[in-house]
Amino acid sequence: MAELAQMSFFDEIDNQQKRINIESTHHQLFDFSSIFNDKLGFENISSNNSMAILGDSLEVMKKMNSGCVNLIFADAPYNIGKDFGNNKDSWDSVASYIEWCKHWIDECMRILSDDGTMYFMTATQHMPYLDVYASEKYNVLCRIIWSYDSSGVQSKKIYGSLYEPILMINKSARSKYTFNYSDILVEAKTGSVRKLIDYRKDPPQPYNTQKVPGNVWDFSRVRFKMDEYENHPTQKPEALLERIIRASSNEGDIIFDPFSGSFTTSAVAVKLGRIAVGIDMNEEYYEIGIRRTGIADEYNGKQLIKEKLRKTNAKSKYVRK
Repeated sequence: MAELAQMSFFDEIDNQQKRINIESTHHQLFDFSSIFNDKLGFENISSNNSMAILGDSLEVMKKMNSGCVNLIFADAPYNIGKDFGNNKDSWDSVASYIEWCKHWIDECMRILSDDGTMYFMTATQHMPYLDVYASEKYNVLCRIIWSYDSSGVQSKKIYGSLYEPILMINKSARSKYTFNYSDILVEAKTGSVRKLIDYRKDPPQPYNTQKVPGNVWDFSRVRFKMDEYENHPTQKPEALLERIIRASSNEGDIIFDPFSGSFTTSAVAVKLGRIAVGIDMNEEYYEIGIRRTGIADEYNGKQLIKEKLRKTNAKSKYVRK
């Protein structure tokens, strides 16, 4: 049922995007050069509302202007041995991985607008280090748990890991930030379904049928049979990004993803009328971004056609020694 609801949402968004595309033909194209302080120097391609960049995210970000983006979603490698085709997410030590994460977090926060928000993810065992760092240097707005269903294969020696942490931060406790709560309401099941009366209100009245989501989000992982599936080992669900983008940005805002992978962030941003900028260092994923955000259906003389393949045989769990 959740998958059907998700599909109907994106059918609606597709219709909205068609209207946006028609309207955008009467407006000036977004000038992506305005967010850079120097010649980019990396392979890139853009349309009126989406830019895909092929390159190292840290090096690209160094060429971006401070405060130039409104919302960042960062899903960096987790240092758990995933195979991303031309590189693996494996560092010499946890300390070196955490140090690398601090570099890209700082660079992201530099290019984030003063009233902007960043959400970022990492493995459960690494997030405590980065939570402390973000708490000391920036401002933690919320700690979110993305909970998902089991694949059916779980350890018999320890409790299985069925969630991933997301940290929502901004520049400081004094900073304003966007939170469109009315755009992300979910069904309030407890009181409204049972038709209970809230006697705390004067006069008493039925419980609300909708509410703002809590910080535990239940979204299914992307499965092979789902329409949104792309050939990427750590693809995040569109519904998760839809909630983040709706809540923490407005139409026309610039949404940035430094580790785009399957380019879900950019694809959802474009569907919701935002401006998308995504980076990845893998050419295969870069091509997914070009196709998935509607920039072009051809790249270097190659037709960009979606061909679903099973994901890599990389380890999906942290290996405990």
